[in-house]
Amino acid sequence: MSGHSKWATIKHKKGLADAKRGQAFTKLIKEISVAAKMGGSDPDSNARLRTAILKARADNMPKDNIERAIKKGAGEMEGSVYYELTYEGYAPGGVALIIDTLTDNKNRTAADVRSTLTKLGGSLGATGSVSYLFQTKGIITYDAEKYTEDEILEASLDFGAEDVSTSDNVIEVVTAPSDFVAVLEGLQQKGFEETSASVSKIADTMVALDNEKTGKVLRMVERLEDLDDVQAVYSNLEIPDDYTGEEE
Repeated sequence: MSGHSKWATIKHKKGLADAKRGQAFTKLIKEISVAAKMGGSDPDSNARLRTAILKARADNMPKDNIERAIKKGAGEMEGSVYYELTYEGYAPGGVALIIDTLTDNKNRTAADVRSTLTKLGGSLGATGSVSYLFQTKGIITYDAEKYTEDEILEASLDFGAEDVSTSDNVIEVVTAPSDFVAVLEGLQQKGFEETSASVSKIADTMVALDNEKTGKVLRMVERLEDLDDVQAVYSNLEIPDDYTGEEE
């Protein structure tokens, strides 16, 4: 299982506080608005928008919120102008980080990201310093206590999945970004209910640390994710099998 998926699983087990759920909605609204602005308001012809809507629905976002975000992005309602910025950097132990943001204030976002990295023992890198270590992939996960890897594998290959694996009671399906929506919707139509689904950046080479240092890196990732302008944080940290998050 990818480090990004394992971190998502740890966070899911710890639970999502109401305040963080509200923050998650805000970030989803930004993504929906930008997707609609970039590719139009029709999700059938805008894969990025369709993906954002699927994620919003999975997080139980009200339909009215989704529709307003689409209208704002498409220019049918007044809304903020967001810029997409990606930062690259390092966490303790030489772990590589990619930080995707959507912001209406570039200076604020740059200062917040740099400050968070520096305070927690990391550093901001130059553009291209770590991005070559990652590939963009669709990642869909399922509860291995509800489904078997074989049945997910058989169903997902029909829709173009690249790989299926199981770890820590989580079945992970990997797709090309262009096939992500087709695989996700195809499995949904066959009755498989995912636990998470996103287009993510997956590291080619992982960095293994002990539990104490792993905790420090994950605390940094969590602090970065808590920033209002940060949409996603990716790393090449290999989370130890016995790491549960209790060290935090």
